[in-house]
Amino acid sequence: MKKLITLLFACSTLITSSFVTANEHAHGNIEIEHPWSRPTPPGTPMGVGYLVIRNHSEKHVTLVSASSPRAGHVSIHETLMKDGVMRMQPLVSGLKIPAGETVELRPMGYHLMLEKLAAPLKEGENIPVVLEFEGADAVEIELRVQSLDADMDEMKMDHSAHKMDH
Repeated sequence: MKKLITLLFACSTLITSSFVTANEHAHGNIEIEHPWSRPTPPGTPMGVGYLVIRNHSEKHVTLVSASSPRAGHVSIHETLMKDGVMRMQPLVSGLKIPAGETVELRPMGYHLMLEKLAAPLKEGENIPVVLEFEGADAVEIELRVQSLDADMDEMKMDHSAHKMDH
């Protein structure tokens, strides 16, 4: 587990904003920018989703759930460092986006966990996802699966042994 956490940390520190797309989706006062994911190795049952959520309204909204036909379950997680140990945990109450503010889902922070994948996420494909909000309408997006640079391709991450603390 320590090796997996170290690998996750090392990989995420190499990721930069150059890996995001210019896709934007807006519905009402909610705007979604740069929805993206990364490829998963064959047999890996989990993938990730990253994006930027802008709340242009005068009231806070909460991302309460997400779904995708490519995943048996999608959950909202955050990565935390506690007592020197990095862990991911689900946000059971959702992710609050304050009025007039922006929240970024990114490596080593908030992210979507695409669980129970039936097939690997492949570079170049778009993964449909529906984001459900409390205080705003649902927003349909597509996560663009993007390759990492050559160094990242050599560091294939295996999430099959990943155990989340609940």
